[in-house]
Amino acid sequence: MERVALVTGGSRGIGAAISLALKNEGYKVAATYAGNDEAASKFSNDTGINTYKWNVASYEESVAGLNSVQGDLGSIDTVVANAGITRDAPFHKMTPDQWNEVVNTNLTGVFNTIHPLWPSMRDQKFGRVIVISSINGQKGQFAQVNYSATKAGDLGIVKSLAHEGARNGITANAICPGYIATDMVMDMPEKAIEATISQIPTGRLGEPEEIARCVLFLASEKSGFINGSTISANGAQFFV
Repeated sequence: MERVALVTGGSRGIGAAISLALKNEGYKVAATYAGNDEAASKFSNDTGINTYKWNVASYEESVAGLNSVQGDLGSIDTVVANAGITRDAPFHKMTPDQWNEVVNTNLTGVFNTIHPLWPSMRDQKFGRVIVISSINGQKGQFAQVNYSATKAGDLGIVKSLAHEGARNGITANAICPGYIATDMVMDMPEKAIEATISQIPTGRLGEPEEIARCVLFLASEKSGFINGSTISANGAQFFV
């Protein structure tokens, strides 16, 4: 049976690697994006993967977007909630807007993506929910109270969904990447990159494709007994 996968934030960085890996594995893939039309268009042209634009922080936009995807590709049974933003600031300088923007995208956005699809997954007795959290949701990070809180909250979502979905063939798991060689990280000053790598026992940054391989494993029908779990992919930088 051909599976249909949705990857939010799926046209750039880790999300792009996940989208492409799923396509190469035989999934029909839809990748969402929030604002960079040029990057999304190039990604679609290069890969043949359909891209869809909506703001995951809006439930109404998410429902409309999901309906559009399913009208084009069929019923979505595999969801990778990857979309996320940062609005970093030390806590004493963090504004309510910085807090709310990150919470609405990184935490509520996961609800908005999964909730409309949950009934159909229950009906068809199969579903794969994979949430991309972060090492900073496990250990915290300076100037990221908002981001770390949402990524820790994402882990609570998958644990609870695992309980609710298990009897209907639905699994929910999380991946916590460490520092990955995306454009955003590689745009940091060279000294900052060197300082980051010095904290990673493996001695290098991770590659987006390494996170994508974790997704392929969790999305597989053969991974049905793994539910409510977290994969830490951080080069031994942090253990839980």
